[in-house]
Amino acid sequence: MEDKRNIQIIEWEHLDKKKFYVFGVCMTMIIRVSVYPFTLIRTRLQVQKGKSLYNGTFDAFVKILRSEGAAGLYRGFLVNTFTLISGQCYVTTYELTRKYVSRYSSSNTVKSLVAGGSASLVAQSITVPIDVISQHLMMQRVGQSMGRFRVQVADQKQTVMFGQTKDIILQIFKADGLKGFYRGYVASLLTYIPNSAVWWPFYHFYAEQLSRLSPKDCPHLLLQAISGPLAAATASTITNPMDVIRARVQVEGKSSIINTFRQLMVEEGPWGLTKGLSARIISATPSTIVIVVGYETLKKLSLRPELVDSRHW
Repeated sequence: MEDKRNIQIIEWEHLDKKKFYVFGVCMTMIIRVSVYPFTLIRTRLQVQKGKSLYNGTFDAFVKILRSEGAAGLYRGFLVNTFTLISGQCYVTTYELTRKYVSRYSSSNTVKSLVAGGSASLVAQSITVPIDVISQHLMMQRVGQSMGRFRVQVADQKQTVMFGQTKDIILQIFKADGLKGFYRGYVASLLTYIPNSAVWWPFYHFYAEQLSRLSPKDCPHLLLQAISGPLAAATASTITNPMDVIRARVQVEGKSSIINTFRQLMVEEGPWGLTKGLSARIISATPSTIVIVVGYETLKKLSLRPELVDSRHW
């Protein structure tokens, strides 16, 4: 609270942790349900060769809906929900790191940069195996697959929950062993650590600038809701090239980031590094608004009782 900006920051020590985690899991689940289809579309666009299947985000959405139905937009969703664990680890690491760094620096940019990068490192260590499995499930189309593995068609009369997930897990293990579940780990770190480290400073930067330009009676939550998508678009544009490479390494089973980059350059040129960017920004805009508004509201709802009536909030 030493920050002298117009927009006050609720820090870790101000929170009721029990409320924070309960509300946080519910909020994260709602967000994932709303943006998952665009995550699937982005992954398919990044993996496809050129425009062999889809011409863009909207085209992919329409074609998937027509050929696979609404369920096709949620392939791999159930297994992906296990990343709720990493989500809670992310916010905990972020807030605790901010608190630790504040002992050495009062700069909000420094605190956000270090905390964002650290939180992403912890979260990705948990998320990558789940991502590898869910991405292979995302690649399953009707009667065929865009990736290395293809799930067996189950008996229509007997639906087994997580049956396809089990099939994919066994295929990954058989082909690559345990290390197969961490394929693309380095690429993920090179994507998400910079993305997170960049997002938080830009988020606070945009919020500061907007607070100076807006009327004094403008709700802070509105400024934060605008700052979030701006920061997401900035971070997505900067890190998308590495995200394309990450997706290909994980789905196509490649072992070299450099060779994957070279092959992409040969086959599709520099524009190949922008694949899925529009889907990423489109999904990031509403999701970031929900995340920012939800996260800031979550922290307010989770304030310790003695701080609830404080005028600072």
